[in-house]
Amino acid sequence: MRHCLRALEHAFDGAFGAAGNPLKQLGALAFLLLWLLAVSGIVLYALLETSAEGAFRSISALSREPFSAGSALRGMHRYAADAFVLLAVLHLAREWAWGRYGGVRRHAWITGVLLLPLAYACAIGGFWLHWDRLGQFSATATAEWLDALGFLGSPLARNFLHGGVSDRLFSLFVFVHLGLPLLLVFGCWAHVQRIGSARVFPQRALATGTMLALLLLAFALPVSDQGAADLANAPARLDFDWLLLFVHPLAAATSDAFAWVLLALALAALLWLPFARPAERAPPAQVAPEHCNGCGRCVADCPYAAITLVPHPTRRRLQLAQVRAAACASCGICTGACPSSTPLRAGAITGIDLPHRPLAALRERLQRGLEAGARDIVVGCDHGARVEELAGPRRLVLSLPCTGMLPPSFVEYALRQGATRVLVSGCREGGCEYRLGPRWTEARLQGRREPQLRPTARATGWRTVWADAGEEARVRAALETTA
Repeated sequence: MRHCLRALEHAFDGAFGAAGNPLKQLGALAFLLLWLLAVSGIVLYALLETSAEGAFRSISALSREPFSAGSALRGMHRYAADAFVLLAVLHLAREWAWGRYGGVRRHAWITGVLLLPLAYACAIGGFWLHWDRLGQFSATATAEWLDALGFLGSPLARNFLHGGVSDRLFSLFVFVHLGLPLLLVFGCWAHVQRIGSARVFPQRALATGTMLALLLLAFALPVSDQGAADLANAPARLDFDWLLLFVHPLAAATSDAFAWVLLALALAALLWLPFARPAERAPPAQVAPEHCNGCGRCVADCPYAAITLVPHPTRRRLQLAQVRAAACASCGICTGACPSSTPLRAGAITGIDLPHRPLAALRERLQRGLEAGARDIVVGCDHGARVEELAGPRRLVLSLPCTGMLPPSFVEYALRQGATRVLVSGCREGGCEYRLGPRWTEARLQGRREPQLRPTARATGWRTVWADAGEEARVRAALETTA
């Protein structure tokens, strides 16, 4: 499955470019649609008559004229809701396919799973506010579905819907549809709280294309009215939204109780998944207080917000990095961010390091290789293209937990010590096992992020190539063209 998914993502890389690949930005696209839903929803609420009789009239008036601003607003809100749920499900499925749901990713997975039923509840409540025949059907079916739980004091379907919908009850619909989205926004905030540099907005061209596509869809397929709600008559035919309202036909085809059990089991299985097979975890990064000056670069670069700054125990007016072991992915990106991580210091001492893959061992291997006559230095990562296959005479190959662990000074050191070429490889953009490795490595080597490769060393002799597992030929071709 992962091989097929990787092939699909590579095909999208070719079509959209790695930076604009929508498959690698599903979460960011979902955030974009959430903001669009919030803005369009606020405008629609300002135009909505919050009464059972006036709601249908006020919403229908928006799309009375084709190709009007009101029709576009209503269509974009509806289609953005469909797209938001679809992208959220695809995002969840992609993370599951890559196995990114346990360990340090457990919090993001659990909060993301819990957001799904909340998103569906928000969407279903939105249909009620129009109070057309589809909203009537959804509200009635939902009340009957809730009655199947058996713990409510009196049947909702009989007491509320069958007896008519008053303005007071309709105000409750409005309150629910306003309150649940607020919970959804809070849940999305909680979802990214343990993710460093979370991407909540997609690449600009992709964002623009997405909004234009929704606008064109709103004009090409305007959302039509289905007649005002009439509780005295059951609707015979509806233009149904199978994505957002699937629970109603599911319950009708089976039973309300079966639908509850099926959805509860599916939710429980998704929540249980991170605990089913506990992943083996490497030791977390460790801070050396005597070499840490509290600059905070490791805090800014950590992909899982596992590092914070606390008062330094021995140096007044200085801070000290502190690693939260439960959140540390042991990727080493913090080591590459530390300004004291340099091969020029004896023992390659650094302010923060991985105890099982220390920087001193990397320096030792590099030094031994250079002394043995290696002139090509290839640095890769354990999750990208297998650089070990490129080993050969006069060629030293080094693999790190993540390419982001490589301090830029090591590239300069290798070139000064006699290396002819240095090639830095890692996962493709958007496909990094630890999210930020290629982005931070490229920025450091290009001089756009601290610690950076010094200008005197940027001129020649090194190159980066981002290649996933199975793309060793790309790395080999890049090495041959590195001058």
